[in-house]
Amino acid sequence: MFFISAIVKNIAPIFIATSPITSYGDQIYSMHRSRSSAGFSLDIPLIMLLASILKTFYWFGAHYSTSLLTQALLMILVHLLLLHVALTHRPPPPHLPFQHATRPYDFWQWRAPRPYWSFISYFTGALLVMHVLLSSTRIFIPYTDLLGMVALTIEATLPLPQLRANWKRKGCKGFRPSVIVNWVIGDTFKMWFFFASSSGQVPWAFKACGIFQAACDLGLAGQYLVWGDGPPGVHPADREKELRSPVPDGFLVEKMGMGHGGVEMVDGKVWERPRGA
Repeated sequence: MFFISAIVKNIAPIFIATSPITSYGDQIYSMHRSRSSAGFSLDIPLIMLLASILKTFYWFGAHYSTSLLTQALLMILVHLLLLHVALTHRPPPPHLPFQHATRPYDFWQWRAPRPYWSFISYFTGALLVMHVLLSSTRIFIPYTDLLGMVALTIEATLPLPQLRANWKRKGCKGFRPSVIVNWVIGDTFKMWFFFASSSGQVPWAFKACGIFQAACDLGLAGQYLVWGDGPPGVHPADREKELRSPVPDGFLVEKMGMGHGGVEMVDGKVWERPRGA
């Protein structure tokens, strides 16, 4: 048991640090290849960008594990790329999860890409200003502790938007199984690493939020096992294919008649033929 624990403790930091690439690389490639981000919740990059930026500033007060800091920095880069690809290949509004739900000022539901990048820039800039102003004061440590709690609380909600989107569609189409697998494997390594690490290396806030996130990730895995991609026609892309499927040549001629009236098809359009006297 000691041998296994020693191996996991040495492998886990590497896995944790590189998990942003292994978890989201396939999702990015899939959306780029299909030229569609339908079924993928834009709230995922929002949650991870906010949490990772906050965790980066939290490190200056807590000095937690280097592997967790590396993960936060890589997560920022990966999710900036993920957001760019998702916005570039975003489908029309009806295909977006939660589009029916209105938010104040249409937050994170904007149609133009620029407000997304402006928000991330202003958010980071405000934290940088606060960091410079408070770094030499007595409240800097409590301030960074607060940032850490907010960051980890936000990160713990990561699976919730996708859980809700899958529940409403009764399917997981558009969300890569590789992401779910990486999340579950990552949770296993994280839990072992968190609770096997020496005291003080991993704050309790990481452990508490990690447990909640692991439970949610198992829920996602259960949804995929039960529903898979979902029944045919549930996903917006499936309905679009059904609606846009051309009517076979001659179908209307045979079924509805072309004699002294009825309808006819010309260049893919249906016309009513006036009846003869």
